[in-house]
Amino acid sequence: MQNNDLRKKMGAVKNVGNDGNSRISGRKLSAAEIDFFTEYGDTNRYKVLEVIGKGEKVAIKKIHNIFEHISDAARILREIKLLRLLRHPDVVEIKHILLPPSKKDFKDIYVVFELMESDLHQVIKANDDLTREHYQFFLYQMLRALKYMHTANVYHRDLKPKNVLANANCKLKICDFGLARVAFNDAPTTVFWTDYVATRWYRAPELCGSFYSKLLMVPPLAPLDRHKLRLSLPDSLATTPLKYTPAIDIWSIGCIFAEVLIGKPLFPGKNVVHQLDLITDVLGTPSLDAISQVRNDKARKYLTCMRKKQPASFSQKFPKADPLALRLLRRLLAFDPKDRPSAEEALADPYFNGLAKVEREPSCQPIPKLEFEFEGRRVTKEDIKELIFEEILEYHPQLLKEHISGTDRRNFVHLSAVDQFKKRFAELEENGGENGSAVSTQRKHSSLPSPDYYIIYYKPSKRRTTLNIIGLMKKTGHRYHH
Repeated sequence: MQNNDLRKKMGAVKNVGNDGNSRISGRKLSAAEIDFFTEYGDTNRYKVLEVIGKGEKVAIKKIHNIFEHISDAARILREIKLLRLLRHPDVVEIKHILLPPSKKDFKDIYVVFELMESDLHQVIKANDDLTREHYQFFLYQMLRALKYMHTANVYHRDLKPKNVLANANCKLKICDFGLARVAFNDAPTTVFWTDYVATRWYRAPELCGSFYSKLLMVPPLAPLDRHKLRLSLPDSLATTPLKYTPAIDIWSIGCIFAEVLIGKPLFPGKNVVHQLDLITDVLGTPSLDAISQVRNDKARKYLTCMRKKQPASFSQKFPKADPLALRLLRRLLAFDPKDRPSAEEALADPYFNGLAKVEREPSCQPIPKLEFEFEGRRVTKEDIKELIFEEILEYHPQLLKEHISGTDRRNFVHLSAVDQFKKRFAELEENGGENGSAVSTQRKHSSLPSPDYYIIYYKPSKRRTTLNIIGLMKKTGHRYHH
């Protein structure tokens, strides 16, 4: 079945804002609004401040004081770099980054994203009548994005429904790459996990409590230490370097898919012990071989002493799901990461017969190590500032060319469209709009720290060194999750 045919069969899904009010695309609009609100029915959420023309709807993130903490700045750099390198229909796209007025002193950046109406968390909350076709198409898109990311050696590490954008046409896009990492064959794996803080409910069991099954490099051991290690780990693990795998993201996708099926999180653990209890209640007690790979002593002992549990019946737990869907879900939620399929293998599952053609799903070349050389060294505030500025220049080709050749001697760049936008943005922040309504809200779960949101219409210049802003809207009281 072709994707377009499937969308027609499924119909539109409802999207909901944080106020809980459902909105369905195609709602009849007033004549004054028709030029702007033609697809999404946003008239209850936004008001037009000034009409300058027509263009494409986008979401702009203002990230301010980005160099206040180097860790936050590095996270911003990592995300905008990855989203430039990962161009895929199921990954959110950065359309433009506005050029700062000063290369030397800039502290705020404005990132232009494609606009999606909602996220999968809101879709799950607003729709209790999703069909099997919805289930299948949602999982298909997430796995397709994952295949592309993993062939680039990129692991997202924070997949959850709020990080999967959605629109009324059932289109999904992965977002929030602030915790993502690129794996290089010769990279120290300890660096890969230094700031792993992903949401517990969607975290693979080998990562619960900071125990990494086949995820950390075993350091060189003295003979006595090596002997002690053999008491708790198989010989193969005591003598062989251990590697992380993309199975961590596969587990998260399994948790998200289960949540789509039942309308609520599958493993909403309150702490690590509770999380392991919930996982084993569904999957049963893991084998001794699987437990022996757990590196955290307390977690390993807890699992070893746990009473024997039988796996739960998936057909009873997920009564609306197709048997083929449940068979694939069991594979995605295998306790042992070795038993989970890759994204490509999952796409080849019989569950997707007639929908997926694995050989046609795009792959990505591995990302060059040079792109992320900053991850392996101590960087200063000025280093990060220079790297972020270079990323911004990727959206301004002529200036990038001058920067690389060393012919750019300008400390300040004055772009009338950018200045106009920033002026209006500042006015909205200060005055809360023409009628003194609430200022822009901030997204709680965004990977880019402290962003302010405004929706604008824009039409990129052919030269791409300017951004022609042709309309500006301000939110009126509802959070917008991008």
